Amino acid sequence: MRLCLWIVPLLVMASLSPAAAQLPAVVKVGVLTDASGPFADQSGPGSKVAAQLAAEDFMAKHPSIKAEIVFGDHQNKPDVGSTIVRKWVDEDGVDAVVDVPNSAVALAINDYLAAKNRTFLASGVATSALTGKFCKSTTVQWVRDTWALANAQVRALTETGNKSWFFISYDYALGRALEADAAAALAKVGGKVVGSVHHPVNESDFASYLLQAQGSGANVVALADTGNDAINAIKQAAEFGLQTRGQKLASLFLELSDIDGLGLSAAQGLTVANGFYWDLNDATRAWSKRFAERMNGRMPTDDQAGVYSSTLAYLNAVARAGTIDGDKVVSEMRSGTIDDPLYGPTTVRIDGRAVHAMHVFRVKSPKMSKGRWDYFELISTVPSAEAFRSLADGGCPLVK
Repeated sequence: MRLCLWIVPLLVMASLSPAAAQLPAVVKVGVLTDASGPFADQSGPGSKVAAQLAAEDFMAKHPSIKAEIVFGDHQNKPDVGSTIVRKWVDEDGVDAVVDVPNSAVALAINDYLAAKNRTFLASGVATSALTGKFCKSTTVQWVRDTWALANAQVRALTETGNKSWFFISYDYALGRALEADAAAALAKVGGKVVGSVHHPVNESDFASYLLQAQGSGANVVALADTGNDAINAIKQAAEFGLQTRGQKLASLFLELSDIDGLGLSAAQGLTVANGFYWDLNDATRAWSKRFAERMNGRMPTDDQAGVYSSTLAYLNAVARAGTIDGDKVVSEMRSGTIDDPLYGPTTVRIDGRAVHAMHVFRVKSPKMSKGRWDYFELISTVPSAEAFRSLADGGCPLVK
């Protein structure tokens, strides 16, 4: 009897892979997001669903390793986000944090996760500083950053002669970064900034800003904001007839859910940059159908797709590395090209930047659209080698 008691656990251990035997009983990923605020449609509950799909797909191929998804609402407050993450890591055994659609929250938790050697999958974070002076060996920024968003649209629009730009920007870090990155990209191609104005968060009246933009005579009016503010600006731009009078409207940070909220009548002709669109190819359509089945028919945003892809890549790296140590897992993520079904071939650089193609879309007119969620027409693709800021220009201390 005593011999049998020893044999059973030995047989169980023998059935596990060497990597699984060294991992905790459950690998936990925390989705830290905006559950009810201005970014809830872009990320929010849909990000949790995306992470759960990644965990299920991972466990289907690695049945000996259990992955669990937990969910937290940072309320767009750095102190709230920090408190949640500290509890997750110190008390609940969370091994990685994903999403975080707020740059201030992201920067607040970046140092802490690095100190704890846990992985930060900053898929919803826009600030390019996360792969610049604040880069960490435990952080991967998956979807976009301000440099990539600005670069993609500047390339696409200036190629057709639209070289004078006017900015309507958030009067805080995100808006300043989007505007600065776009201005730098413009300078490289011989374009120029003819003016800019800055507005607070949760602005409702854009009349004075739009009048200045119209008076500037700029070819392009670029919105360096997002969420409800961008939606308000675009609606009022349509009322002013900005595009019908010959100016082009570019939103430097807008997603599919925002277009759904706007409606095509107001948004038609607007250009946006995303790394993902649900109707881009067969692989994106197949995954998006699965997502929509759990989201009452809603198609995924770029943020939500990024949660899936980064979570799946993380879990696969954990399985290969046989550890949850953040620096080792991220090193494993950098070890080769990731064949990602949603973003295409993706590589992770030493500064933590996940590199893939970026796309520029024009919002369809109501006549062009075949129905809800059929909103984007592809007009330009920036190849991965040119889509993100170079390592030399980022200022990341990890870059030799």
